[in-house]
This record gives sequence, structure tokens and C-alpha cells, in this order.
Amino acid sequence: MYDPQTVAFRIKTRARETKVPIRTLCGDCGLGINAISQLAGGQVMSFISLALIADRLDCSVDYLLGRTENPAVNR
Repeated sequence: MYDPQTVAFRIKTRARETKVPIRTLCGDCGLGINAISQLAGGQVMSFISLALIADRLDCSVDYLLGRTENPAVNR
């Protein structure tokens, strides 16, 4: 199954790579400032929030979930 800590780590890593501060990311996606930390702590996130994050970070949801090592979006 998917590990929330891995998802949170990938979000933080991709945010660093794209130079998007977590505070900005959360605000742009309509999430609370602690959403990523709460995810790392085991809280679940809606698929809509995860899709918004992936769109903002220009990567695929599959990448955030750890299903691929390639962050590119297949279009």
C-alpha cells in the first residue's frame, strides 16, 4: 500500500526542486499550512488535494505516490 511518509517526502523534495515553498504550495492548493506535515504523520489526503499538488509541482500523481521514479506527466 502507499506510505503517507513517502508521499510527504516526495512532495517536499519536488517542491524544493521546483523552488515552490511549502507554504505557497499549500495556499495555492487550498490546504492548511500543516497539511504536508500531517500527511507525514499518517493522516490521509483526498485524491483531489493530491492531484492539485501534482499539478502545481508539475509532476504526476504516480510520482508522488511512489509508483514511478520519473516525475514527468504522461500526456
